[in-house]
Amino acid sequence: QVQLVESGGGLVQPGGSLRLSCTASGSIYIYAMGWYRQAPGKQRELVATITRSGGSTNYADSVKGRFTISRANAKNTVILQMNSLNSEDTAVYYCNAQTSITTSLWGQGTQVTVSS
Repeated sequence: QVQLVESGGGLVQPGGSLRLSCTASGSIYIYAMGWYRQAPGKQRELVATITRSGGSTNYADSVKGRFTISRANAKNTVILQMNSLNSEDTAVYYCNAQTSITTSLWGQGTQVTVSS
């Protein structure tokens, strides 16, 4: 019934920036949203999360100081601003929305490639 749509991925040079956006369509209460990523041959890992109010955030150590997660004016939209990108950031990035204590939704994923 509800789907998450990501946008903003693409190819960027090292040191560059990208902004990812995720929007949840449909009427549903979302407790928190976040971004995860998965590189080839690696496990999916948490990048950043944010509560519904936008007052609490959590970041992976590898992206602290470089990435910023925020809520757009629309509460069903979350933004991931990625700066100072390097090759280790190359991965498929997935948006996640927690819809209950035990359930969540996943987006289709958007490719981020950092290369010269």
